[in-house]
Amino acid sequence: MLVLSRKKNESIVINNDITIVVVEIRGDKVRLGVEAPKEVPVHRREVYDAIRRNEQASSGTDAAGTPGESV
Repeated sequence: MLVLSRKKNESIVINNDITIVVVEIRGDKVRLGVEAPKEVPVHRREVYDAIRRNEQASSGTDAAGTPGESV
């Protein structure tokens, strides 16, 4: 994992087309802005995990992508 320090209004660029900007720092919360192409999905981790669980339930696979047991 790469760990970086940034101040308000400073940014990080990923793969030339995704920019993460520190919008606000208030107490123990940091607000981030994400600029990415429309075809790149951007989700909070808990939303991403829920989407993955729903996809796996629909396809009948477990978290590792292997078929689940039939009962």
